[in-house]
Amino acid sequence: MRVGFIGLGNMGAPMARNLAAAGHDVAGFDIAVPVPEGVDAADTATAAVAAREVAITMLPDGEILRSVANEIIPAMAPGTVMLDCSTVDVESARAVAELARSAGVHALDAPVSGGIGGAEAGTLTFMVGGTEDAVKAVTPLFDIMGHKAVHCGPSGNGQAAKICNNMILGATMIATCEAFALADKLGLDRQAMYDVVSTSSGYSWSMNAYCPAPGIGPTSPADNDYQPGFAAELMLKDLRLSQQAAEAVDADTPIGARATEIYSAFVEDEGGKGKDFSAMLPRFVARNRPAAR
Repeated sequence: MRVGFIGLGNMGAPMARNLAAAGHDVAGFDIAVPVPEGVDAADTATAAVAAREVAITMLPDGEILRSVANEIIPAMAPGTVMLDCSTVDVESARAVAELARSAGVHALDAPVSGGIGGAEAGTLTFMVGGTEDAVKAVTPLFDIMGHKAVHCGPSGNGQAAKICNNMILGATMIATCEAFALADKLGLDRQAMYDVVSTSSGYSWSMNAYCPAPGIGPTSPADNDYQPGFAAELMLKDLRLSQQAAEAVDADTPIGARATEIYSAFVEDEGGKGKDFSAMLPRFVARNRPAAR
């Protein structure tokens, strides 16, 4: 397929590279970084999508997505697909979809889960909003960039699924780190804690697959000095999106709101920016020194 790819940062670059390596004709554009190996460089975003069957975007936020969409959709032929893999607010996703529909272009919002490692390995999960026909048209691309694509319903529902998932993830990571810090203070060995919780009712992805305690469970960013697989500031972005969405539909999310407050303090006031979101553990340990005996 002929693919235009806009946004070639830490996630977009390996996704575009995997498509090119699989034999697709990929043109790429980014205002800040060079195109990856195998991808043809375009001078502008519009040039990247001209005469392309699919335009893929991986952008930082909804405002930038709207701006890029306004630029590229007029250059796209009717019947082509705009596949946005950014994580943005639901309202922006639906506004871009409406803009695309008015131009005869199919729009999909398809945020991803799996982080940089998943982008590089081609094992991302896509949460997709849009029409079934458009999903079928780009399924060969999903199969290269990831291992699973879930059609979540109409436009905006992909973003809704991502926001809900990451609200759960942020809250469970905080609870997991709190529990390890409490176990330390109670004199409970971390390995014993893991052995119990990972096979009991406290089981979670945060504990079992991405354990925040170094040397415990499968290898995770905790074993690399919390260098980010998923940065704390990105978790904060997603949690803020969850609260924006909750406010828009009058949903009561007190745990999500509190998780947002905690990550906000961690990223903006406590040195968490640039660290993995699981670096909450040393943050809680520092605030929970062992009691004097």
